[in-house]
Amino acid sequence: MKKIVYFILIFSFLLSCKTEGVKSEKSIKKIVNKPSESSKDELKKLSLKPIDKIDETKIDNGIKIDYFLNGSGPNLKDGEVVEINYEVLLDDGTFVDGNKLLNRESLPFLVGYGMQTPGWDLAFRQLKVGDFVEIFLPSKMARGKIGIKGLIPPNSNNRIRVKVLNKIEPTRIIDGTKVWVLEENKLEKLKANEENEIDFHYMVGTQSRPKYDISYRRNKPYNFRFSDFGIVKGLKKALINAKKSDKIWVLIPPSEAYKDKGLQDLIKPYEHVFYDIFIMDVR
Repeated sequence: MKKIVYFILIFSFLLSCKTEGVKSEKSIKKIVNKPSESSKDELKKLSLKPIDKIDETKIDNGIKIDYFLNGSGPNLKDGEVVEINYEVLLDDGTFVDGNKLLNRESLPFLVGYGMQTPGWDLAFRQLKVGDFVEIFLPSKMARGKIGIKGLIPPNSNNRIRVKVLNKIEPTRIIDGTKVWVLEENKLEKLKANEENEIDFHYMVGTQSRPKYDISYRRNKPYNFRFSDFGIVKGLKKALINAKKSDKIWVLIPPSEAYKDKGLQDLIKPYEHVFYDIFIMDVR
């Protein structure tokens, strides 16, 4: 069942399209009323139905954020993982995406690495833990001219209702490489070591090239050996102790990846590399 849930989630990530006209966040207009801070417990009790608006933020690119509850602390940063409860609607109120499709109370989201459309990352950089908001994404910041056949018509605006429940700290950090074990197979006793082979499906990307390679498209998992030539150090270190059916996110710093050289036209010099991994087998 865990594998089925994960593959459904992967499918939602693969439904992406090109966007256009992305501008920076240099111009932000904010209308502030008295904030009402919220806790994770309060957020979990609330449905995603909007309540009285207390705050509003407008960003270049036509993105608008309506706040229903204000969180606390600093704005979210690229490379942080947060737990969110969300739903995506069209202008007419049609529901098109959300964690309830997977019968989940929440899902993880990595800020700044193109897990969804560009509008998501631009908007999430304005949010804090504890925020409950509705984000308006014009079509060019959502699925653009292509849309998603049978689900999102071309040139459709999106409305994302989201509660930012908390930050998810890395399970471990090895020489700067951050590893989040998001789903662990606690029944499995065999943990990967340098003598093992690992089969896994993956999505890999950077901030400049999100999801530039996806093993699911080939319908064949990657066969990994720790002795393989050309594997970045950070990934090898991250996969030590991995177990069959684990779902793992790995964010590798340049010092443990491609440093100042980059990789052809895929990875720029000094870029972090992000892997979304599902372990199929360890032997």
